[in-house]
Amino acid sequence: MSAYVVFDVEIRDMARYQGFMEAVTPVLLAAGARYLARGGAHQVYEGDWQPRRLVILEFPSIGAWEQFYHGAAYQALKAMRDTCSSARLVCVDGVAE
Repeated sequence: MSAYVVFDVEIRDMARYQGFMEAVTPVLLAAGARYLARGGAHQVYEGDWQPRRLVILEFPSIGAWEQFYHGAAYQALKAMRDTCSSARLVCVDGVAE
């Protein structure tokens, strides 16, 4: 079952964040992930959540996401990301077919 990861990212240094994005994309693709949304325009329709930059990823499963997230390659890149941004993120199981 697919898993979906939603990031709400606040970018403090766009140039450094772009470097992170260039480095993380091939690692994501190698993990079987794909971008569903990546920083596009968004509109809040209900509630008080004011997301900054939204990124939505699809992974083959929560296990694939967790292996990616806890893996050495991403943890090194996450350290890079943490120097130029902060994020909130959640992962949710998709709907069983």
